[in-house]
Amino acid sequence: MKLYNYFRSSASWRVRIGLALKGLAYDYLPVHLARNEQFGAAFAAQQASQLVPALVLDDGQWLGQSLAILEYLDEVHPEPPLLPREPLARARVRALAQDIACDIHPLNNLRVLRHLKGELGHTQEEVDAWYRHWIATGLAVVERRLATSAGGFCFGDAPGLADCLLVPQVYNAQRFDCPLDAYPTVMRVNAACLALSAFASTRPEACPDAA
Repeated sequence: MKLYNYFRSSASWRVRIGLALKGLAYDYLPVHLARNEQFGAAFAAQQASQLVPALVLDDGQWLGQSLAILEYLDEVHPEPPLLPREPLARARVRALAQDIACDIHPLNNLRVLRHLKGELGHTQEEVDAWYRHWIATGLAVVERRLATSAGGFCFGDAPGLADCLLVPQVYNAQRFDCPLDAYPTVMRVNAACLALSAFASTRPEACPDAA
């Protein structure tokens, strides 16, 4: 498999974590978003959204969207599982994952921040305030969910789908100096995840394109 990704893309990191948890090998193919490489003709011809990550399967088929990729990997390589088997438990894991993927991440994605500062003319201070507002709003929801679900990790005592999303989102919050003291369960789970190789070895700083 081949993974097109950008080292600072939290959506890309989600997939790197999932692949590492599954013990799956892949070729790392960087797409530098800050340099607009995602708009290059060859990549854009295959990835309609012009976003990362994109996973190219062994037979040459392309998959986009991190959650779809992670669930595909879980279906094709079911051990260790990213999702529980019981339907209600699966729905709850997906809900927390979507709290991050749908309610936090899209509002603070690079193209949104660029639009706020460029076309809409906001100052960097205003853009940073926007970012921190949606981090605070979103992580408050995640903290409340984890208060009733968390064991050693987001759900129980093994990392899964929700953890794949939580850690990159916390990393982004720290990078933008967002206050995080109000989310003790989030930070406890984050620390437990980063103690595992699948999370630590896939950090942005460890990526080939981080230099």
